[in-house]
Amino acid sequence: MSFFVQFLGTGSALPTAKSNPSCQYIFCQNRHFLIDCGEGSQIQLRKAGIKLQKIDAIFISHLHGDHYFGLVGLLSSMHLLGREKDIHIYGPPPLENIVRSQVELGNSRLNFGLVFHPIEDQFEGLLFEDKVIEIKTFKLKHKIPTHGFLLHEKVKPRHLLGEKFREDELSIAHIPAFKEGRDSLTEEGEKLSFLDYTSAPDFSGSYAYCSDTAYCENIVQHIKGVDTLYHEATFTNQDEGRAKATKHSTAQQAAKIASLAEVKTLYFGHMSARYDDPKLHLKEAKEIFENTHYAKEGLQVRLS
Repeated sequence: MSFFVQFLGTGSALPTAKSNPSCQYIFCQNRHFLIDCGEGSQIQLRKAGIKLQKIDAIFISHLHGDHYFGLVGLLSSMHLLGREKDIHIYGPPPLENIVRSQVELGNSRLNFGLVFHPIEDQFEGLLFEDKVIEIKTFKLKHKIPTHGFLLHEKVKPRHLLGEKFREDELSIAHIPAFKEGRDSLTEEGEKLSFLDYTSAPDFSGSYAYCSDTAYCENIVQHIKGVDTLYHEATFTNQDEGRAKATKHSTAQQAAKIASLAEVKTLYFGHMSARYDDPKLHLKEAKEIFENTHYAKEGLQVRLS
């Protein structure tokens, strides 16, 4: 797998014996990211066999404790394990002062740099990009400023048809253009079509993360056509009034967003501790969007 998500914590604000606060691990072509870092996230990472030192960047959706209380503990463990490489942290502007104050007041030190990238309350757009992935953010609708994240794997190189390439005795100088889907020219000026020497690239996946949010159709434009959507579903229909008051979503509201956005697959989480299992959430969501699944902790979902 070149791109996958692993659900490490998909519970709501109150941890239980069965669920942990929000945290997800994303792997994409040797890039390692965390989305949210609730209390106990480093324990979940260890249980999953994920090496803490490999994490390149952490994205925090908002400043409710169940989404970031595990951050300082994780950073401390990285220090104890000998980390020296900088780590990049994306989140609300106050997060930097919170983290640095905790480290300082605890008489701690870190042997690596903390590089903060503040996400302003109204900002929507590109946060990170390299040659294999781009990560965007968009506003959600919650009690405090909250952002969702969209991760999109870029188009991969086309596959070289080696036998055909060797048969025509072509120079290796043509390979970069062919793999990028561009035609090339011989020394005599003859056109060489990339379609004759390559086959289609492997599938590139996309993933959207919508943490705490009330039902909000503005989200749809940002996640339209995404392959896999994670959307909070804190409540069932019987507690829709509670969902509205706390600016959370029901399972059916999450399913409606998935349907409007024409996503391929929906995973829901952030289920309130008042529910013993996700059966009712699943039943209600599937009435609107059939391809719905519960984001069970420890589950790894292939994105490409």
